[in-house]
Amino acid sequence: MSTCDFNRRQFLKYTGAAGAASIAATLTMSDVARAATAAPMALGTPILVLVTLYGGNDGLNTVVPYTDPTYLAQRPGLSLDASGVIPLSNGLALNGTMTGFGSLWAANKLAIVLGVSYPQPSLSHFTSMAIWQTGSPVEEISSGWIGRYLDHLPHDPFRAIGIDSTLTPLLAGEHRVGSMLPLGGLQVPTGSLANQMQLLAASSRQDSALTAAAAASIGDLFQLSATVGPVLDKSPPSSASSLGQQLDVVGNLIAANVPTRVYSVSLSGFDTHSDELSAQGSALGQVSDAITAFLAQVGATPRAKDVVVMVYSEFGRRVATNGSGTDHGTSAPVFIAGNSVAGGFYGEQPSLTQLVNGDLAVTTDFRDVYAAMLSDVLETDPKMILNGWPTKLNIVTNAA
Repeated sequence: MSTCDFNRRQFLKYTGAAGAASIAATLTMSDVARAATAAPMALGTPILVLVTLYGGNDGLNTVVPYTDPTYLAQRPGLSLDASGVIPLSNGLALNGTMTGFGSLWAANKLAIVLGVSYPQPSLSHFTSMAIWQTGSPVEEISSGWIGRYLDHLPHDPFRAIGIDSTLTPLLAGEHRVGSMLPLGGLQVPTGSLANQMQLLAASSRQDSALTAAAAASIGDLFQLSATVGPVLDKSPPSSASSLGQQLDVVGNLIAANVPTRVYSVSLSGFDTHSDELSAQGSALGQVSDAITAFLAQVGATPRAKDVVVMVYSEFGRRVATNGSGTDHGTSAPVFIAGNSVAGGFYGEQPSLTQLVNGDLAVTTDFRDVYAAMLSDVLETDPKMILNGWPTKLNIVTNAA
């Protein structure tokens, strides 16, 4: 064994990399820019952007049943009336801060899937988010549904990118993982240190499968670190909000033809046990403004019809107020937006009087939504990813 190989193995061992089943490459802006130049994505390739709202967004004050007497009676001081909403149809309306989504709805570019969750929903943030991100409400598994999509494809560190410094379980498969791109960028070592680190990525016949995967992730990091920088140096994020900044990055990468099929972004702040009207209204306004601006940005490029955005949270909230907020609940709406989306309502609005254990019923299984994204955006058989799940919603009808 050479000295270089010994040092490489020691590094992998003591950093814990050799024991990890899946390791995410962390990309730099330069990495992504190189990928866009070396292997640009063909126009007409559908792209999925997943927006995670952490904290459990209150669906009833997002898509508001503002004419329902039960809603008004159960939420004194917390309900929204006609003056605080954007009416849609069927007695439902958007929170009044979501003016951008109101415009998307009017343009038939916004689908709202009602009553979405899974059988026997958990009210735990951690457990419920794990179920949503694995896409497996029945069997406890360790891989994310997008990670399993990656498992069925050849290794490519650019195929799925999360705009964050920490790998989301959503992007972790059994054999493949997405890459992470910190919002502020990543500076990898240069000079002699960089040369030494890149030696760690050299393959060895003596490597176990896990050690080889760990070594490859180091190589991915340096490969990616030479591609993204120029893209974002030319077009730095301009939005003031966190979600807006993340979507600015995604928009710039899409416009630069980076070969990425899935992007993951997120926003926290939806655990509204108190001061909900103000806190949730502000957060929903950020979501609406950021996504609308992003779709306008993409819409000005040749990829106007390629991009689909899906927005979800780990659960909704209870019907009744706890005073100035709401407690953990079950089902809530999911939003799908884009030029290739057939806008309108999908599924059934849960009854506010026929509750299940005091919570809203689940009228749409999230696997029907995921199956639509896998089939009609990512062009993959959903049954391979969702353990044979047989049905889907027909939301994306005009994908390129």
